[in-house]
Amino acid sequence: MGKGGNFVTVAASEVEELRRKNGEMERAVEEMRKEMLQLWRRTQVAEEAEERLCSQLAELEAESLDQARDYQSRILFLVNELSRLSSSDLASP
Repeated sequence: MGKGGNFVTVAASEVEELRRKNGEMERAVEEMRKEMLQLWRRTQVAEEAEERLCSQLAELEAESLDQARDYQSRILFLVNELSRLSSSDLASP
């Protein structure tokens, strides 16, 4: 019974060691789960911010294009006015 009893003692200590390691692993998994959830939430916030920025950028681009067209139209008007005035100055003696 010496060998058999010894085997049971070793097995019981191994089981206890496995339980301890299992507990550590469960805690580590729970910690990783919490970290993943935090990262997921941060990713969602970043994606929402990116969408808002893209929308704002699109609005600014449209506004810039409108302003550029307005300035171009104004410049063409002024060039035509200068040309007209210069022509009328040349026509008058």
